Amino acid sequence: MIDKLALRLSQYPARLKFALWVMLLCITTLTGIQLWQGGAKIQSDILAMLPKLKEDPLTETALARVEEQLSNTVYIALLAEDKSQAVTAANTLIESLSSDNRDAFVDIRSADLNQAQALNHFYFNHRFNLLTQAQASALSSGKLSELLRQAQLQLYNAFGYANSGLIANDPLLLYPDNLQALAPKQRLQVQQGILLGQWSPNETDESSKPAAKVAAIVMAKGLGSAFNPNTQELQMAVLQEAFETVESQNKQVAFLKAGALFHASAATKSAKSEVSTLGLASLIGVSLLVWLAFRSVMPLGIALLTITTSLLTAVVMTLLIFSELHLLTLVFGTSLIGIAIDYNFHFYCERLAQAEKSANEIIRKIFPAITLALLTSVLAYSGIGLAPFPGMQQVAVFCAAGLFGAYITLSLAYPLLASGPLPSGEKPLSMAAAYLTKLNSISRFLNYKIGGVLLALSVIISAFGLYQLTSDDDIRNLQQSPESVSDEEQQLRGILSGGTDNQFLLVRGETEEQLLQRLEILSPKLNNAVEKGLIGNAFSLSTYLPSRSKQEDNYQLQGLIYQQNLASIVENLGLDDSLISDLAEAYQKAKGSYIDAESFISSDAGKLFKPLWITPTPLQDQYGAIVLLGGITEIDKLESFFSKLSYVQLVDRVGEISGVMGQYRQLTLWLLAIAMAIAALIFSTRFGIKLAALVVAVPALSAVLTLSLLGLIGAPLTLFHALALILVFGIGVDYSLFFAESKHQSRGVMMAVFMSASSTILAFGLLAFSSTPAIHSFGLTLLLGIGFTFALSPFIQTFTRTFK
Repeated sequence: MIDKLALRLSQYPARLKFALWVMLLCITTLTGIQLWQGGAKIQSDILAMLPKLKEDPLTETALARVEEQLSNTVYIALLAEDKSQAVTAANTLIESLSSDNRDAFVDIRSADLNQAQALNHFYFNHRFNLLTQAQASALSSGKLSELLRQAQLQLYNAFGYANSGLIANDPLLLYPDNLQALAPKQRLQVQQGILLGQWSPNETDESSKPAAKVAAIVMAKGLGSAFNPNTQELQMAVLQEAFETVESQNKQVAFLKAGALFHASAATKSAKSEVSTLGLASLIGVSLLVWLAFRSVMPLGIALLTITTSLLTAVVMTLLIFSELHLLTLVFGTSLIGIAIDYNFHFYCERLAQAEKSANEIIRKIFPAITLALLTSVLAYSGIGLAPFPGMQQVAVFCAAGLFGAYITLSLAYPLLASGPLPSGEKPLSMAAAYLTKLNSISRFLNYKIGGVLLALSVIISAFGLYQLTSDDDIRNLQQSPESVSDEEQQLRGILSGGTDNQFLLVRGETEEQLLQRLEILSPKLNNAVEKGLIGNAFSLSTYLPSRSKQEDNYQLQGLIYQQNLASIVENLGLDDSLISDLAEAYQKAKGSYIDAESFISSDAGKLFKPLWITPTPLQDQYGAIVLLGGITEIDKLESFFSKLSYVQLVDRVGEISGVMGQYRQLTLWLLAIAMAIAALIFSTRFGIKLAALVVAVPALSAVLTLSLLGLIGAPLTLFHALALILVFGIGVDYSLFFAESKHQSRGVMMAVFMSASSTILAFGLLAFSSTPAIHSFGLTLLLGIGFTFALSPFIQTFTRTFK
């Protein structure tokens, strides 16, 4: 069937095919322009590459709120010699970020003094329902005298917080302690509205260790996604300008930065740099390879045309399907240069080997091989597309479409464009023939005994390497931030007592009251986790939202004050007796007036905590509360620590995605085996089962050897290694196919395979030097796999006499 298609295609005039190719190229170009003008964009959000895990609606809501909160907030620590300098620098930074930069940041703040006033205003009206644990314990155990003595100390203390207005409404001065208990426990102090902490250097050499400094903390919420390149550029520019303003007033002030913005910005710069550097290096390398092999401008020009058409087709098709193009897709896609040029190599090497034939005849000769090669490559990329990563699905579409563009260019444009004469290529062809002759000599030299010994030795070494192979599915392998960015964040976390991690607790309840009671049960467990060092800190709404049951208990306990002992309390404190009736009346009026979640989160006091409270919706009928965690040390122990509380869920998106990566790593290896079996069946219709099995065995053995070598060098197996092995098969089987098709006329094929492998190894070898671990793993695996395939595939021509 493929032979008939090749014959039919060769019968059409070269000019007609070229016109059709030009028309397809114009349509592709116009489609790309239309898509770009219609809103297609470059995406740098690393989260866009992650699997879309199916979670219940409540968990999805909680994840969305936490990710929005963490991804858009930046934290800045200004390090100064003393508190005065730190406060001045922080105020300058806040003023600079606030002026004329509303498009970059909002909610720029340090300590929120208005928040404290709002809390006081909200809770004072509910003071009869509030008691600290110590106060409740004193009242329930009949130790009212202790509370009375503490109130007297405050009354006669010149520096106490008692005043006539407070005493008239709270004679035992219980409310101030309750208000103070609302403040989160942290090492930070507040001075003139600025949060201040202590920064200590990490150096262990005490002789050269710089002195500790005062750190002023400033926070700002970015507008737009921190992973959008344009947003990054704007926000980083605004921050840099603000830093320069601060430094112009005090050059001794230093900065520490933390937030997703800085990680995303570093990732974007790295990806852009690698796209330009690796792509340019690959293009230069391929161009040199073509020039050295053919010594003519025309093959080089057509090679560049093939690559350009391939990349254009890849970009447009990806934008058409996904409406965006991820930066990491472009990084992976630079390897397409080394693959798309393969068709060009095979065409020109065959023209050198058979100079008497026309371009149309050469295309007819190699058409079956390149068609089968395209099918197997697309099959391999389809395996990558089955991975649950939108970014990897983009890579699959990008590369498959690019190869199709190169295939169409060869089939339709080459008959006219590449019909010119070529300089003599006898020297490279002779070298290819000599290489094949040497391989034949080696094959004849390796008798059964020597071959058996070498085979046994190879099996033992490979088995040992496979035994040593481990796996690592940590999603953080997708991107590794520069050490400078991570180090600054860790230092700032130390100042903030651990900060907030991506993992959090989600507490569920069927009713609001049940949820609040469960939060109260959880609180001692959280304190215990802090004491055990499992976490550095925790933030729960239970501090601000006591359950109705607890409020009722507190109200009843305060009845000991306002119903049974109010007169004696007033007398002991030396207060006016007229207060007794007013206080008793106020206590009675407060009965049944409870703090509830809706009134709290809709007030000025609770607006900051609104994202942590989840109410039922038509999609889910439960209440939920998010408990933020910071300074997590051992996530596995933490999960088991809360496992007995069935209503508490440790949400660890990183761990869940890593688990999915492990599952798909195993699935990908199974897909590889299935793809090889399918390819063998397809090839058997043309070559017969024996030669088809041999064609597939070459990339299969290369994959095994690659895995073995990864084990020997101690590189853990990841999903990206597995995905790369699919490409080792998809690309490497092409070499076997061309040797199987060539029968005994192999020197042109050998030259083409050498050039093809060289360009592919160049492209993927450069990817192995990427600073992104995922790309490095991908490139290293292909570098090894294609190298093994190149070394093994020529031996197929030794067996073409036997297998028909």
